Amino acid sequence: MFDSVNRRNVLMSAGTAGVLSTLPSPALAGAPGIAAETAPAGFDPAPFAKQAVKFAVIGLDHYHIMGMTAAVQRGGGKLVKFYTTDPKQIADFRAKFGDIPLAKSEAEILGDKSIKLVCGAPIPDQRAPLGIRVMKAGKDYLSDKPAITTLEQLAEVRKTVAETKKKFAIMYSERLEVKAAIHAGYLIDQGAIGKVIQTVNLAPHRIGNVDAGGRPEWFWHKNRYGGILTDIGSHQIEQFLYYTKSTSAHVVASQAGNVAHPQYPEFEDFGDMVAVGNGGTGYIRVDWFTPDGLPTWGDGRLFVLGTEGYIELRKYYDVSGRAGGNHLFIADKKGVRYIDCNNVLLPFGPLFVRDILDRTEKAQDQAEALLTAELVLTAEKNATKPVIA
Repeated sequence: MFDSVNRRNVLMSAGTAGVLSTLPSPALAGAPGIAAETAPAGFDPAPFAKQAVKFAVIGLDHYHIMGMTAAVQRGGGKLVKFYTTDPKQIADFRAKFGDIPLAKSEAEILGDKSIKLVCGAPIPDQRAPLGIRVMKAGKDYLSDKPAITTLEQLAEVRKTVAETKKKFAIMYSERLEVKAAIHAGYLIDQGAIGKVIQTVNLAPHRIGNVDAGGRPEWFWHKNRYGGILTDIGSHQIEQFLYYTKSTSAHVVASQAGNVAHPQYPEFEDFGDMVAVGNGGTGYIRVDWFTPDGLPTWGDGRLFVLGTEGYIELRKYYDVSGRAGGNHLFIADKKGVRYIDCNNVLLPFGPLFVRDILDRTEKAQDQAEALLTAELVLTAEKNATKPVIA
């Protein structure tokens, strides 16, 4: 399937006319007459207030673990132990979460039968092996993304999930922990823009000062982080599956490579891909080119095209001047309006803890989480070099 498609033509068409046809006029986002409203909370935490699960943390190599831990705590998770050997990580984690007991080893946590969940954000290529050990120890696992960096790891994860009946959950935070993305899901479920046809994700990230030692050594090595499509792209593929309600999909074209960092030859700073599912299509662009002048780490944007309207999210910044993030614009049969989503409550933590207790999949569908990994790993494996004029 992959080789039968002219990748360059597909990407160029999706990256120009195909993508631009779904985007609103630049004047729309800043139009002074646009109707404005504030989104309601959308989620009622009251039914989850008394639930509790003991959990632990292993691996703090990426500080996404801070947000992951906080999300589980919001749902009733009781943090009882953590394990790392890095003194700075220990100090930073305790500065945020208090004087949490430091385990003497990973084995101490895995052997504690009172602990039902382990959250982990070690170096990416270590995340799936950790999750496999966690599940074999009789516990559920929540990993930072990318949770899986090779297709061989994915096969072993699926095998262990089937054998243990434990959860291998993945924190795709650019949807699960973004209030505007949550509200967009509510609007789509309500039929606000009709049937979703396509998603377009633009996901720039800031690399920081590469000469100031701001990134750990593993960051520059593809075998450690999996490649840009596997890493950043996993967020966007997950959104494509979720908003189009696709339960099966494949990547028809992808490209990834190093455009502007020759001093780090294993690093990928640009990539994009086109995916087709049984619910719609998706175009995704990821990069490490956020300019220093932008006052946030990346101007993440999502466009969702439906048969009766479209939605644009400016997740973290609005260049037209609105403060903060979580900006949603919608155009439908009734007109055009702006929605401030900052009051929306994030449901993942409470739902995930309930899933652990009830053995349900309301916070995250296990098959979708692993399909996301499969798609980005396949995209990375088959990616051509970027077409740069």
